[in-house]
Amino acid sequence: MTEPKEHPLARELAAYEAMQDELTKHHFGKFVVVHDGQLIDAFDTFDNAAREAVKRFGKRPYLIRQVGKDPSMPMPASVAYRPIHAGY
Repeated sequence: MTEPKEHPLARELAAYEAMQDELTKHHFGKFVVVHDGQLIDAFDTFDNAAREAVKRFGKRPYLIRQVGKDPSMPMPASVAYRPIHAGY
């Protein structure tokens, strides 16, 4: 019997949770990009965060989260963000 697959964002979610206190202190209200267990950067808007994430990581998994926002709140349809000029 095969083991269940880990959620593709499990590492990013765990990293975000681990750094949440520091993120809240320094980036409250900003949109942060987490990839490969590391904070990549913080942005003023979701759009800017998504553009940078798509540019740097393409279709590989990454997490964009607004610091201080309840994660159980629904995200906008733009979560499936893919700029027209992304080229794929």
